[in-house]
Amino acid sequence: MGVAAHPVAPGESRGVAGSLVELAASPEFATGPDWLVALRRAGLDRFAEVGIPTSKNEEWRFTPVGPIGTVDWKAAGESEVVRPEDIAPYLFGHRDWPLLVIVDGVVDKSLSSLQLMPGGATFGSLAGAIAAGRPEVEAHLGRHASPDITPFGALNAALIADGAFLHVPADVVLTTPVQVLHVVTRGAHDAVVAPRVLAVLERGARASIIESFVTLADTRYFTNTCSESVLGANAWLEHVRVQREGSKAWHIGLSRVDQDRDSHYRSFTLNMGGKLARHDLHTRLNAPNIETLLYGLYLTKGEQLVDNHTTIFHDQPNCNSWEVYKGVLAEKSRAVFNGKVLVQPEAQKTDAKQTNRNLLLSDDAKVNTKPQLEIFADDVKCTHGATIGKLDEHQRYYMATRGIGGKTAQALLIWAFAAEVLMEVSVAPVREALEGVVRRQLDALIA
Repeated sequence: MGVAAHPVAPGESRGVAGSLVELAASPEFATGPDWLVALRRAGLDRFAEVGIPTSKNEEWRFTPVGPIGTVDWKAAGESEVVRPEDIAPYLFGHRDWPLLVIVDGVVDKSLSSLQLMPGGATFGSLAGAIAAGRPEVEAHLGRHASPDITPFGALNAALIADGAFLHVPADVVLTTPVQVLHVVTRGAHDAVVAPRVLAVLERGARASIIESFVTLADTRYFTNTCSESVLGANAWLEHVRVQREGSKAWHIGLSRVDQDRDSHYRSFTLNMGGKLARHDLHTRLNAPNIETLLYGLYLTKGEQLVDNHTTIFHDQPNCNSWEVYKGVLAEKSRAVFNGKVLVQPEAQKTDAKQTNRNLLLSDDAKVNTKPQLEIFADDVKCTHGATIGKLDEHQRYYMATRGIGGKTAQALLIWAFAAEVLMEVSVAPVREALEGVVRRQLDALIA
């Protein structure tokens, strides 16, 4: 996939990131079903209109994404050969779990394991589902994460080509998680990789998705990803999202969740990689008796910047949401947390709790945290809190009096801080694997 491009002088961008607009306007994105072409066109028009956000935009004022506009981005070239042993360190759980591997934005069937799913469930390539005319794709793709939500969500819509598709029919329970592994190779140098994930769970369905972003080459590229999750009445979904890309990667993602009555959604987000990583997670509680649980952990070092923006829309009564995000920051790294809970007048009996806690391992690390509650109902229980600090010296002293000092004490205290959110991952093999990943990263932070 190629596109004609013009040079960009350092520090400049052509209009609204001209190379991105040119890429999205490539002829190949004008092919496919009429509804898909229209969706891409809406995304292109929206991105061309609003462009890359600046610090004047309240939602982006602590996250400088302007440098994205200074790169002459292109489509990914020919991918390097990826072998099963290359991706083995990044897989979770058992080898017999369904696995979809997406290399440089395109599904690689030779690396994937797409066995027959129980109960008529479908898990596979999004491009394949589009080509097969799956009605669930036309009914939901771009309808929840619409192009007008965020500028980069619009760009992803303009670039829709491939990704993952999961459909679980009514009352079908998937007893094993499905894994989506996004892999970037050197073939994506200075390229935009824009995968899309669509998960549709019908009434009473149950599933777990493990989604990971990794790189096999520490090269500069731009991951612009978007996922849409649709939960029918009494459905249950857990989405574990792990981002551990290279130090030169830009990562901007949007996750949008729509829930019907009596449904349960739980999310765990782990951010460790990238030069800059931003994730917008929006959940909409569309009917009564819904539960939404959002957990997050970010571990940063060097000059990394990690930004988590969450929004929970309480639109109906008798719904519960619980949100806990924690960060451990070393060296000159930065983190941003913005958590918004919006309670509509109809959403009486809402119970919403939000917490953001940050542990700074360096005087040069910095956090901008902004909890927001917008409440238009009077019969609610809503709380929020945010903390930024260093290790408790009283706890250090207590451990020293028992013969545990130095880095051993530091490691134990930091692990205790981080483990609270890790324990919320419900699938035991995934939780155990994540514990190993986090422990290794924490060791690197305090080395």
